[in-house]
Amino acid sequence: MAQASARHILVDSEAKCNELKAEIEGGRDFAEVARENSSCPSGKQGGELGTFGPGQMVPEFDKAVFEGEVGKVQGPVKTQFGYHLLEVTERS
Repeated sequence: MAQASARHILVDSEAKCNELKAEIEGGRDFAEVARENSSCPSGKQGGELGTFGPGQMVPEFDKAVFEGEVGKVQGPVKTQFGYHLLEVTERS
């Protein structure tokens, strides 16, 4: 069964999500941006979500994690919780 490790940043608007993505792509550290901006409790750990399998996250998030490129910042991904930036750190 596939497994992935990922980290994410959750914000309430697509505009904020795009702004943060530009900062990260410009060289800012993902974990630092997560600690400063994410509304998810995981933000305190730099957005780390740990390891999980398909179907453990909401469908939109799951699709991005298991179909997107490892090591590349993806998003905005809209879910019922808000807008996410995510980075798959490992997938097997």
